[in-house]
Amino acid sequence: MKKVITTILSLFLGLSLVACSKDKEKDQPQQALKVLNIGYQKASLKLIVAKKNKLFEQAFPNTKIEWKEFPAGPQTLEALNAGSIDVGYTGDTPVIFALSASKPINYVAYEINSKNAHSVLLPKDSPIQTLQDLKGKRIALTQGSSAHFFLAQVLDKAHLTWQDIQPIWLTPADARAAVDKKSVDAWVIWDPYSSAAALAGNTKVLIDASSFPPAYSFYLSNPTFLKAHAAEANQFVATLNQADQWINAHPQEATQILAESTGLDSNVAARVMEHRKSPSPVQILDDETVQAQQKIADLFANLKLIPNAVQIKDHVWNGK
Repeated sequence: MKKVITTILSLFLGLSLVACSKDKEKDQPQQALKVLNIGYQKASLKLIVAKKNKLFEQAFPNTKIEWKEFPAGPQTLEALNAGSIDVGYTGDTPVIFALSASKPINYVAYEINSKNAHSVLLPKDSPIQTLQDLKGKRIALTQGSSAHFFLAQVLDKAHLTWQDIQPIWLTPADARAAVDKKSVDAWVIWDPYSSAAALAGNTKVLIDASSFPPAYSFYLSNPTFLKAHAAEANQFVATLNQADQWINAHPQEATQILAESTGLDSNVAARVMEHRKSPSPVQILDDETVQAQQKIADLFANLKLIPNAVQIKDHVWNGK
């Protein structure tokens, strides 16, 4: 009998110690964030403005802020997967390719793109007049970028398939050179590149994003960072909205910052700002946004453009 009582007491004490240990874990503050590595690209206006105005340095006074620029979403997500950045910005498509490849990435927040965010551009003297004329043509775009899904929408509207065209996978800079040399028939691209090409005067627009439902851009991180720094992630979103409010209040200064920070001509920067949705708040993902992303993931899976199906809801941070 004594042995039984001793065993029960030992079991009770063991459970109590486990409970106390868990309570202590809950009470312990999240680890301090010493460095915040932010990935951005030329289209990420809020991040560019925040960088110039040192908004993140003000929001995180005890944290070193590091900035890393990327030419497009796929490169941003590779850096996020490798751990060289903590948060990044992409269009709607790159993250789906990354998730399909089983990369540990979570959606943090979204913003709505401008109606003119993407375009199919042609050489100015191109004989192409309709979407159906794209059949058999060489079309330049960045693989896995937001332009990838935009072209999928264009092909669907034209009742064409990917087998009807010749996709030429190029970075924006190489694609621009290919258009100038007329070694491709069309170029699918996003702002600010589309605005720069339009103002250069050697291209024309076949169709732009205004012909389709609203598209989104996203701020992303990895589950490990979000688990350790939920408060900081929320502060990150709040700071982006602070940048948005500043842009709305100072459009001319924001245009100048965009021009200076990216090397864009001031006229190009002004055109980009004209296309921008204002205000453009950053928000935690809602059901509508998740469903919109799921449609892209399902389409790419059906077209065999990604190796594995993706369930978007499994990769959405809830803000906690």
